[in-house]
Amino acid sequence: MQDSQVAGAPPSISGSSHPVIELRDVTKAYKTPAGSFVALDRLSLTVPHGQFLAVVGKSGSGKSTLINMIAGIDRPSSGEIRVAATRLNDFSESKLASWRGRQVGIVFQFFQLLPTLTIAENVVLPMDFCAIHAAKERRPRALDILERVGIADQADKLPATLSGGQQQRAAIARALANSPPVLLADEPTGNLDSHTADSIIELFAGLSAARTTVVIVTHEREIASVVDRMVMLSDGSIASDDRAGARGAKSGASR
Repeated sequence: MQDSQVAGAPPSISGSSHPVIELRDVTKAYKTPAGSFVALDRLSLTVPHGQFLAVVGKSGSGKSTLINMIAGIDRPSSGEIRVAATRLNDFSESKLASWRGRQVGIVFQFFQLLPTLTIAENVVLPMDFCAIHAAKERRPRALDILERVGIADQADKLPATLSGGQQQRAAIARALANSPPVLLADEPTGNLDSHTADSIIELFAGLSAARTTVVIVTHEREIASVVDRMVMLSDGSIASDDRAGARGAKSGASR
């Protein structure tokens, strides 16, 4: 099904008018020696297909917990989570892992590329795990995605030989390997200089314009002029939800 798609483009989702991400009254509480800590407090959020959403807030506001919920890495204490037309509450850990490999791409602050594999091999690895594409198609597909993120000439190099910005582009390419409809990024520019960080944010914007739903966790408030929407978390709840200042051109909104 996905073999006919443009490399890196998200698969179509039936009923794409429905939210691709939906959290309903989600609470996540952790037990600590000092007592219960509520990371998310009855949080509800819907994200439509193709939106570029930034989640901002102070440390401890619940940003990373929210990303982990959407990715199915962590489970809610209560509430319901649906992502890419799937109710995550119903899945076992093994089913979640299989689902995640096909439906969600994750980009980390510290890249997490395997140091002994070339850049192309790092991108091929998720394809090997999920076996969506035939073995002979995986490297050509990896090269196509690396071309899309601007580092095809680095394909056969090891991660340590690349700059931070190039490694982050490689990590984005790896996240796109199986054409997930949702791309999640947790502080992806935290270790990059401002110029490189800007180019990475523009890359995310381009992916969103191509109909991948992008959710980025960041401390950078300046990102408001690039994204479609910015949600601020405070103490595990949504303190503000701003759609007016961002790339409202998609919906015809004025700045």
